[in-house]
Amino acid sequence: MADYFTHFSCVLDVGTAEKAIAALDLILRLREEDEASDDPEFSGFALSLQDGPGSSILWFQDDGQGDVEGVIRFVLRLAEDLDLAGLWGFDYAHTCSRPRLEAFGGGAHFVDLRARKSIGWISTHEWLTAALNGEDIDAVEALVA
Repeated sequence: MADYFTHFSCVLDVGTAEKAIAALDLILRLREEDEASDDPEFSGFALSLQDGPGSSILWFQDDGQGDVEGVIRFVLRLAEDLDLAGLWGFDYAHTCSRPRLEAFGGGAHFVDLRARKSIGWISTHEWLTAALNGEDIDAVEALVA
């Protein structure tokens, strides 16, 4: 039997150490709320301060489950609560414990913190499939936009 994984490691600078502490407090509160849910919204990643106490930089990494959507939901909530602005994004990898067809790939997400929305993403599997199927190059490039 094969095991499938999603891996990522990325940072977000929230500007001040106070905002970083508020972010850590927020994830704890949201995860407590999630405990009663069959479908938790803010799981699948670990969160810590990149450079230890006093840092404004949050470090996100997969916790074995690798929930990309959970990271995005949390960052968008954080942008709202802490009034963050700017562009942010991260990439991720899909891996497998055994060689399987279509079990490897990855992608990236691009987020506008001020607008509080994901503005673009790409899946390497979808991009490659479109390119190999001879789809219009504009359509293939649109997957990146």
